[in-house]
Amino acid sequence: MRPWENDSELFAISRHELFTSVVGDVMDRLGLFHQFLPPAIKPLRDDMVTIGRSMPVLSVDVFAERLDGSANELMEKPFGLMLEALDDLKPDEIYINTGSSPRMALWGELMSTRALKLGAAGAVLNGYSRDTSGVLKLNFPTFSWGSYGQDSASRSKVVDFRIPIHIENVLVKPGDILFGDVDGVCSIPKEAEAEVFTKALEKARGEKLVQKALQEGRSAVSAFEKYGIM
Repeated sequence: MRPWENDSELFAISRHELFTSVVGDVMDRLGLFHQFLPPAIKPLRDDMVTIGRSMPVLSVDVFAERLDGSANELMEKPFGLMLEALDDLKPDEIYINTGSSPRMALWGELMSTRALKLGAAGAVLNGYSRDTSGVLKLNFPTFSWGSYGQDSASRSKVVDFRIPIHIENVLVKPGDILFGDVDGVCSIPKEAEAEVFTKALEKARGEKLVQKALQEGRSAVSAFEKYGIM
């Protein structure tokens, strides 16, 4: 029986007992081999951890902040639907953005301020973030390629949100769980989450027994034979 009743309990247990490596190991054993986002996506600070439901956001490259007379009415809106997507964040959701070329920042201090007010759990960007000092002061979990001050206003627009997205070979659907720490960000499909987290907790607790055995001088071969974990 799973030791949590709701998302709040699951996320609290995960923050206390789990880390992305063990969750990734379990997904491998379940045949979910493509669940880690690219390693370029890292926390702004090593101790940042985020876990929550994904709110996928799709961006595209543009070459003007506003363009009147376009066949696409979004070209008349600075940022496209970015502000609408930001305002639509729910508690414990993670804003995850992809689609634009990495030639500008996709997240910053003011967006973090709004997301915090809404109770969001973090931001994951397949690209850069900016206003790093401000974001760090807010302590808002932000995962990106790193810091780059270039603005997105005349370079990128959000064209849709709450839709499935791909980041390289990882499919992220609305409501999937994202879990990020210093070792990266993984996506846990909603349909597999109960099994993944149940088995991840079992493995994490088993690893503590293995570590204790190794510290006491047991060989790696013997420990693996006994616990089946390494």
